Amino acid sequence: MEFRARDHVRGLTALLSVVSLALVFGAVLGAIPRAAIPTAPDAVFDAIPHANALISTVAIVTIVTGVRFIKRGDVEKHQRMMLASFLLFATFLVLYLYKVVVKGTTPFPAQGPEVVYQFIYLPTLAIHILLAVICVPVVYYAMLLALTRPISEVFGTQHARFGRIAASLWLVSFVLGNVVYLLLYVVY
Repeated sequence: MEFRARDHVRGLTALLSVVSLALVFGAVLGAIPRAAIPTAPDAVFDAIPHANALISTVAIVTIVTGVRFIKRGDVEKHQRMMLASFLLFATFLVLYLYKVVVKGTTPFPAQGPEVVYQFIYLPTLAIHILLAVICVPVVYYAMLLALTRPISEVFGTQHARFGRIAASLWLVSFVLGNVVYLLLYVVY
């Protein structure tokens, strides 16, 4: 019996989602041993938040551009922009997880006002994290529907519906991630 990814999109989505989220939560909760990861110079760790803010900003542009291309009917350019968005997201995640595993999470600066921390930073961070987690299976599902079929067959799937949801979640999550970055590294 031959395995065909196109016949197992839901199962592959579940598998990829579980593995991805296990890595994320494993890193954040300290389940991945720091000794297992090589340590870079401090300058690399200092640069990661700034690089990730840039990556997020570029991802926002590629997602918006990809949506505009599909609205115009330019499927090939849409595909390129969405794949670029996914690669940017993956790069962001690898850098973020590397920093978290080796150095831990970044606390809100002590000089930041408590009111900003409680009523702006924490809600923004919580919504960003929630949307990022929800986004993972939705993005995988939309992407796998598109990648496992010829273009002519993609239109007969739920790709467009899940793609709209994924793009919306992605955009809001990336924007809120940049707000968190600004609060942690620029404003305070």
